[in-house]
Amino acid sequence: MEKKVKSIVLTGYGLNCDYETDYSLRLAGIESHRIHINELIRNKEMLKEFHIMVLIGGFSWADHHGAGVILATKLRNHLFKEIDRFIKEGKLIIGICNGFQTLVNMGILPAIDGIYWKREVALISNDSGNFIDKWVRLKINPDSPCVFTKGIKEIELPIRHAEGKFFASKKVINRLVQNNQIALKYIDNPNGSLEDIAGVCDPTGRILGLMPHPEAYNHFTNHPDWTRKKEGNKIPKGEGIRFFENAYKYIKENFF
Repeated sequence: MEKKVKSIVLTGYGLNCDYETDYSLRLAGIESHRIHINELIRNKEMLKEFHIMVLIGGFSWADHHGAGVILATKLRNHLFKEIDRFIKEGKLIIGICNGFQTLVNMGILPAIDGIYWKREVALISNDSGNFIDKWVRLKINPDSPCVFTKGIKEIELPIRHAEGKFFASKKVINRLVQNNQIALKYIDNPNGSLEDIAGVCDPTGRILGLMPHPEAYNHFTNHPDWTRKKEGNKIPKGEGIRFFENAYKYIKENFF
């Protein structure tokens, strides 16, 4: 019997991208499971069954006290050992938008020098002071160890956030540049992020946080210029699926 690549998509408390994320993972060949956060807390050993953890977009706890702050606190207080073990086992984590905000609040990213659970960066209010909902062009760092972005040079993805400006001390930013942990950059910076940072990974490349939504480009018609694009496949996947296909390939090559 063929072993399956399995992903957990955490839901609940105002998170709202679970269905499209679940669908995107399935398009990439991954067996995806939408699990409420409380269900995982009640059955912590469940996490052992999965190879990929996805922290999705939305507005957990309505972004009270800052985007991703309460969710980060809940996960750290109740699932610290389980998530730490998940990381040490070499599995994959991707945090998208609110998920990225949660990962930095937990200190799982950027994990400079492999030191996890230490908060060193923040995602703060956009320079415009407004919520931004638009498509952006992104450049991928070819020297980044990031698993999810392998083979991608440029991509367009949607963003939808009010607190997406990547901010850190000059020392931390310099280390991220030196370590090639900046996985994605905005070509036209929409929110004022330092160094145009749209996403960063940990030193291993197995954990990625990004503000743009790859799961929201799961079909070619998602793109605002879709009428100019040709349907190239029987199942015309959107380019965002490539992130999840890379995850599938990594797990297949390293765990089976």
